[in-house]
Amino acid sequence: MKLQFLGTGAADWSPKKPETGEHRWLSSALINDDLLIDPGPSVPDAIKRYNIDVKKIKYIIITHRHGDHFNEETLKMLCDSGAELVEFSAGEERKVGNYNVKALSANHPTCVPTVHYIIDDGEKRIFYGLDGAWLLMPEVDAIKEKHIDLAVLDATIGNRPGDYRIFEHNNLKMVVEMKATLSKYVDRFVISHMARTLHDPHEVLSAEMEKEGILTAFDGMVIEI
Repeated sequence: MKLQFLGTGAADWSPKKPETGEHRWLSSALINDDLLIDPGPSVPDAIKRYNIDVKKIKYIIITHRHGDHFNEETLKMLCDSGAELVEFSAGEERKVGNYNVKALSANHPTCVPTVHYIIDDGEKRIFYGLDGAWLLMPEVDAIKEKHIDLAVLDATIGNRPGDYRIFEHNNLKMVVEMKATLSKYVDRFVISHMARTLHDPHEVLSAEMEKEGILTAFDGMVIEI
């Protein structure tokens, strides 16, 4: 299974890349070139930047309808190219093409419903958990039931103490604690959905998380599982 991050930023990043300076496009990911998670406003630019064949994208699933994750124009562009939007309710599990997809309710109260996914291609499994704070118990139970090869965890907040957003997003300490608890059931961890105003530059953040055995996603990053 191949996972490519088309964007790794939270909502405070611009959908358009500036000419200079560090930049993250808004969070979206592509599995095996044909299953896209979150058709946000940055996706068309990412498709061009990474030379993605849009006609290979057959299925679209969404975590929630906040504007940084869901964009009607992007969705139309993808559907006009042959993709199909497949919508899930929390607790629902069914086939999407060659994948078995299970949707789980997420801890993201400013947009209800929000779901996370376990995606299984018959050989490998990904847990995709953007946005959201502490994983809810049904999510943990599902992870324990299905061995996860790679977990993508929300890391909107950096190391800022007392930030109110911990009630719907993770800070880095929360991610580290969840990794310590879930390592029996998950082989690898990667963070995404980093806020522009709440994190150090990527090089600093990546080095910090590497000490914890956690990858830090960047735009265009490809992980072979």
